[in-house]
Amino acid sequence: MQDNNVEKQDNKETSKSAFAKWFRQILIFITVAGCIGAFVFLQGTFNKSNNANKNTGTFTVSRGDLTISITESGDIKAINSKDLKSEVEGRTTIISIVDEGTYITPEDVNNGKVLVELDSSEIQQKLTTQKISFLSAEADFAKAKESLDIQNKQNESDIQAGRMKVKFALMDFKKYLGKIVAEKFIEDANQNPGANIDIATFINHPELGGEASQKLKELQDNITLAESKLERASDKLMWTRRLYEKKYVTETELKGDELEMQSLGIQKQKADIALELFKLYEFPKETEKLFSDYNEARRELERIKARARSKLAQAQAKLGSSEATYLVRKERLEKLKKQLNACVIRAPSPGQVVYSSSTDRWARRNRPIEVGAEVRERQKIISIPDLSEMKVEIKVHETWVDKIQPGQKAIITVTAFPDEKFTGKVLKKAPLADQEQWFNPDLKAYATDVSIDGTHDFLKTGMSAKVEIIIEELNNVLSVPIQAVVNRQGKKICYVQIGDRLQQREVETGAFNNNFVEIKSGLAEGDKISLNPPRITESESAGGA
Repeated sequence: MQDNNVEKQDNKETSKSAFAKWFRQILIFITVAGCIGAFVFLQGTFNKSNNANKNTGTFTVSRGDLTISITESGDIKAINSKDLKSEVEGRTTIISIVDEGTYITPEDVNNGKVLVELDSSEIQQKLTTQKISFLSAEADFAKAKESLDIQNKQNESDIQAGRMKVKFALMDFKKYLGKIVAEKFIEDANQNPGANIDIATFINHPELGGEASQKLKELQDNITLAESKLERASDKLMWTRRLYEKKYVTETELKGDELEMQSLGIQKQKADIALELFKLYEFPKETEKLFSDYNEARRELERIKARARSKLAQAQAKLGSSEATYLVRKERLEKLKKQLNACVIRAPSPGQVVYSSSTDRWARRNRPIEVGAEVRERQKIISIPDLSEMKVEIKVHETWVDKIQPGQKAIITVTAFPDEKFTGKVLKKAPLADQEQWFNPDLKAYATDVSIDGTHDFLKTGMSAKVEIIIEELNNVLSVPIQAVVNRQGKKICYVQIGDRLQQREVETGAFNNNFVEIKSGLAEGDKISLNPPRITESESAGGA
């Protein structure tokens, strides 16, 4: 048991030793590579100038042209590109897709070539259910429209019947009192709705007509006739009594005339009572009844209109609800049909198929576009770039971004074709810094697009390229290598060789590029300056202090 523990401990120590040895080798390799790279860079920098003296480490100041430029790397992309996105709501799965790099011809576009097919099984189920729901809503909507039409016609019939009742009630009222008296009665009633009208006074109205006037005249005529008969009977009885006294008539005849006299007197009384009853009771009662019937007919007409409005509003509300339901379900049905059609993406334009994940490093590694991949709504699946117009997308550091302007010329070198140079110009720069530098949040870079002049069939999207943007071209200016200028106590200093010694000289600098800086004052053409400025000494530091 103890031997096993010792053996395990030896194995651990051996593993640690091997790892340490491997780590030291890696560090040595990185250090050597860094030194070689620095040497090559410095060597290349010095070789760029014919004025540099390799033996003495000096540079002869001269006039010449100085190009101020910035060089950045980026990827080639099409200026115009047709992006095909998923229009299906939520998430769905790719069940078929054309191979990346497939070239879409104009004939493919005309024939409606299918590029991507998305899973539509769930949408088809929803579509079937929605069709049934839509048909039900359509039937309810049609029924509601018919019900509204029926209700409109029923309302017209009911209102017309109510109006006829009012008309007939008014005609009956005028028929009884006569037109003039009836209208006068209605006018008085409307002017004083709450007042009690003395109906009996209308019996003596000079314009009284209709059945009431006829009845009144009949009763009055009956009285007149009864009075005439009674008067005749009275005269006859008087003569009969005289004749009876002279024995010309019998007692029986006398009693007959007396009886007739009594009978006619009773008839006269009955006629008087009938007239009185008509004036006091029958006329007011019949007038009140007919006027009440007329008012009730008017009120019933208003109730009919109110019921008609209520039923019409209910029918309209039901129609509105049915129509809204119908439109919602119809819209949903149309949407599902569009969703079903969106599951098949056809070629919209000629060009080469590029998967969206191919231009996105994270997506290419984590969520590549392929059969079985899940895509969300509005997610780009395929791009079909227009290869006739290409650009390079680069990122410019914040120290240079203010110097970059649209329209500036550029020289482009494509990594795949290092021997060819392409020209172009700056198209645009982003107004805000790129926020995707998660590995170095302090680095602020601005996305910038640079066009490539001409049409080149051999250039493909995604190729790497290096772009040199020409910021400014200075003519006939003094310039020196950047490493020849140092900062001393806030001043720009160059060391000029005078004989065997170096003289410190303050200079004013101007524009600069990666290798050279413009000298505006402080140096003259022909001056020799040190490419390796001396370090600051303690005496210089003390003197400066």
